[in-house]
Amino acid sequence: MALKPETKSLLLTVSTATLCTALFKRGLRNQFIQDVRPVNPNITAERPNMVGEAFTLRYIPAREDLNPITVFQDRTHPQRVAVEQCPVGSVMVIDSRKDARAASAGSILVSRLMVRGCAGVVTDGGFRDAPEIAALPFPAYHHRPSAPTNLTLHQALDINVPIGCGDVAVWPGDVVVGDREGVIIIPAHLADEVAAEAIEMTAFEDFVTEMVVKEGRSILGLYPATEQKTKDDFAAWRKAKGR
Repeated sequence: MALKPETKSLLLTVSTATLCTALFKRGLRNQFIQDVRPVNPNITAERPNMVGEAFTLRYIPAREDLNPITVFQDRTHPQRVAVEQCPVGSVMVIDSRKDARAASAGSILVSRLMVRGCAGVVTDGGFRDAPEIAALPFPAYHHRPSAPTNLTLHQALDINVPIGCGDVAVWPGDVVVGDREGVIIIPAHLADEVAAEAIEMTAFEDFVTEMVVKEGRSILGLYPATEQKTKDDFAAWRKAKGR
């Protein structure tokens, strides 16, 4: 199921926190990738969310006799091929086994993803050349900087297969959303309804924040909306705000 343009537009504007709640309502408790954060939160703050379909790369532990530096001379090396095959508008999600002792990729490969029109890159490991990646106008998420080449610990094996990233199962085509807090994975078949609900939830939370901050109202009966007055006030607020 391809990500609809209108669904992507909605997901560009809602927080991963709100999406977590919408997914929790559907029984999905473990969709937020753990211990992953933006390489440059300042750039992330200036841009809409990272949104795209997952294109995956899986690493296994490196075995020295199979993973010398000469493997990069092979034009079919999975890491290089994945960077060249990741579709325009997709997010490359890398399973680095939550091991940031060696890099998942560096600034050249991340730059190539950016130039090719991909939507972002996520790893549960680390990136080398992190300062250079941080300077790119491109969403990139990792656990922490890591200078050693991936070959010292990671062996690229599979492209666009189901993976684990930060304790989350990621299937190719799942919808990936990243903001300043981190990255969440939305199963593709739920993307439309979750996006629509998240927009509704965001409107209500903005209303609640305005009531609490500007009017000093108690959260009791307001959040959640257990009183009819709250529901009536929210309806009036939405009409006035055009939301």
